[in-house]
Amino acid sequence: MTAAPADLLIDRPAVTDGASLWRLAKESKTLDLNSSYSYLLWCRDFAATSAVARGADGEPVGFVTGYVRPDDPRTLLVWQVAVDSAHRGYGIAAALLDGLTARLADERGITGIETTITPGNTASERLFTSFAERHGADLTREVLFPAGLFPDGPHDPEVLYRIGPLTPTTAH
Repeated sequence: MTAAPADLLIDRPAVTDGASLWRLAKESKTLDLNSSYSYLLWCRDFAATSAVARGADGEPVGFVTGYVRPDDPRTLLVWQVAVDSAHRGYGIAAALLDGLTARLADERGITGIETTITPGNTASERLFTSFAERHGADLTREVLFPAGLFPDGPHDPEVLYRIGPLTPTTAH
């Protein structure tokens, strides 16, 4: 992995980015694709807890969506992370995750993150494991949603990754 491009801008998403986020999720071939409408809503209602990476032309080349858990306001739940295939291997996903958690540690005092990953999603497993290592934070894993809970056909279990505590010095 090489460093993220110098002209990369990490920003909050705008509603006008919703279509690009939907496209990036669709083209990832690994994420559960939500409706295009949900990405528009996400960019409106959860922009403060999400981030986009913009290329030199200002268009999104990657994103991370998340929200602060209502019953645990110090925890960011990372919903989805995607990077355009032409921009993978440059550390963009890590830069997005680092930037978002640093911003939310400052703005909201988050001290931990959670995400779910299906077994075999090696890229996500590496991203979150390396995030925990970089930030000197503990990482635990447990099955959150067994395969049998999904009503819409075969689905792998969703494994909950908990990372924390993040401190002001480790979140940056």
